[in-house]
Amino acid sequence: MTTETAQDRALLHLAEALRERGYHFITPTPLTHERVNSRVENALAKDLTGVFGWSRPFQHELLPTAIFSLMDQAGVLAPSDTCWRSRVRFSSLDGQLFVHSAYPTEEPDAVFFGPDTYRFANAILAHLNNHKGHIGRVVDIGCGSGAGGVLAALARPQAEVLAVDINPAALRLTRINAALAGADNLTARHSDLLSDVGGEFDLILANPPYLVDPSERAYRHGGGPLGAGLSLAIFDSALERLAPCGTLLLYTGVAMHGNQDPFLREISQRLEGREFSWSYREVDPDVFGEELLDGAYTECDRIAAVVLEVTRPAG
Repeated sequence: MTTETAQDRALLHLAEALRERGYHFITPTPLTHERVNSRVENALAKDLTGVFGWSRPFQHELLPTAIFSLMDQAGVLAPSDTCWRSRVRFSSLDGQLFVHSAYPTEEPDAVFFGPDTYRFANAILAHLNNHKGHIGRVVDIGCGSGAGGVLAALARPQAEVLAVDINPAALRLTRINAALAGADNLTARHSDLLSDVGGEFDLILANPPYLVDPSERAYRHGGGPLGAGLSLAIFDSALERLAPCGTLLLYTGVAMHGNQDPFLREISQRLEGREFSWSYREVDPDVFGEELLDGAYTECDRIAAVVLEVTRPAG
């Protein structure tokens, strides 16, 4: 890590201690998380996954002394009535552990990790497995926990990888997650999209927020029409910064309306007459179905997860 405090080091050591103990947790959707935690038998954590995965309250004596001490040193112990809670979660992805915000993610600067992260990771790994050309410079826009950037850095250890975000909490956890994974070629930097970094990139990654969130939490609120505003802004910014043969890989969600895809229509119009090659596919036809009950989505058919890949020509 380029910048670390005593709390950062303690949080890194906590993650390492969990990994040594064989900790493993796959993070579900918030709705699933809520439903599982609401079961009577899950009122208190009974093991490490209950504490650090399900974000359940726990008794002091449940944890080994060393683990409890590291939580205290890292500043992630939160009192909860007569118990304690962890302020962070740890999730497993492709053999790595990632630290991110505890459930529920209600804070404005919460750092998200969930099913979208797994789908985004699958899209990145599929692209890298199929792409045999040179990738010397990568950027992960709106990096959050840094999962996308870390996976790219591990898969292309000779590449320079930047992970950028406007959220200081996200940049802090990205640095810790990169150190935990041994991704020494990743640098986390503050940037509003690409405005604070220079040069061209061989691969631009993005998994932006794409919902309309009444609280406008940064990790969730996409802005614009039905949450597509940030995805479109990233698209416009990235296309101007692709190196020859460089690719934008954008994972996002689209609110379908009247059996039509408004995001695909907008992208098609913006690419018309330009010599970029591109592909677009739905990777999950129905996510966040609970959002259709009220708010901005009451007239929408479904919200789909999509992957857009746009490649600049060589010349």
